Amino acid sequence: MFRLSLFASTKPLFGPGVSRSGPHLFPLRPFSSAARSRITETLIRNRAPNFVTKHFQPISRGIVDSAVISRPSQAETWKRYAVTAATVAGTIVGVEVFLNRDTRDGLTVAERSYLHDSFKYTGGGLVLTALAARSMFRAGLPFRIMSANPWLVLGVSLVGSIGSMMGVFYTSPENSVQKHMFWLAFNACQAATLSPFFFLSPAILSRAALYTCGVVGSLSYIGATATNDKYLYMGGPLLAGITVVALTSLAPMALPLGTRALAITESISLYGGLAVFGGFVLYDTQKILHHARLAERGVIARDPMKEAIGLELDMLNIFVRIVQILTMQNNRRK
Repeated sequence: MFRLSLFASTKPLFGPGVSRSGPHLFPLRPFSSAARSRITETLIRNRAPNFVTKHFQPISRGIVDSAVISRPSQAETWKRYAVTAATVAGTIVGVEVFLNRDTRDGLTVAERSYLHDSFKYTGGGLVLTALAARSMFRAGLPFRIMSANPWLVLGVSLVGSIGSMMGVFYTSPENSVQKHMFWLAFNACQAATLSPFFFLSPAILSRAALYTCGVVGSLSYIGATATNDKYLYMGGPLLAGITVVALTSLAPMALPLGTRALAITESISLYGGLAVFGGFVLYDTQKILHHARLAERGVIARDPMKEAIGLELDMLNIFVRIVQILTMQNNRRK
């Protein structure tokens, strides 16, 4: 089993007369108090999972006790809360003013029921994904993912996600058990992909989740209250936009690091992707209402689980990009 090179040594560290059998848990050279504080603060901030504490050598009690963790003051905390609340409220008001000038009279009973069922599956899928990702992180799955071949990881994740998603799409709603199994498999694949995000600071993840709820909630409200089929024309432009975003996300494989072209492509991937998937929220919400009217007339089968997959993917992609933006801002401050 591998060990931390900082704390493991197979060389004898003691003088004559002292047993030298087995590995020693002491460094060859003692660390300074500042180094111990930085090491322990990093481990505590990232909340090292059980996998690390099982397979790495334990840290002495004295090092943990000597850690100094800086916490924001109460005034700074309330200031952050105020900025976050103002951002969410401003997003809702701005989107309502600019995108929802023409509103419908109200939703029919069939549209309201279909929309509610779709959002129930969306919320349930997101909760399952978050819980499963946290459990996988604590079990050490991200370490295995990072140590594996990246092309193998990419291929397995794509096959698993696309295969389970196609299973949800093409399984009849009457076959409820099989359809739910594919749905659970899809959420498990998303959880495995997102589990490495728990290495980041919990503050960044919580802020990103809050911003995502504000953006998606306001956009879905706009799509639900806008006139019929107002945003369905966006399917073609959004498909072109997501193609550009996907290509720019592959730019680091072709462009050298540190160049201006790479920085531009990364900005397009982050901010352009945020705009594209925000447009998909509008499009998918109106598509749900359109399918609700078709299902009411008996043209198509009622399938809210299938509709929820699109909304869940929109929310996850928005969440990932907001996390990346917040991480970049946090690194610049440091």
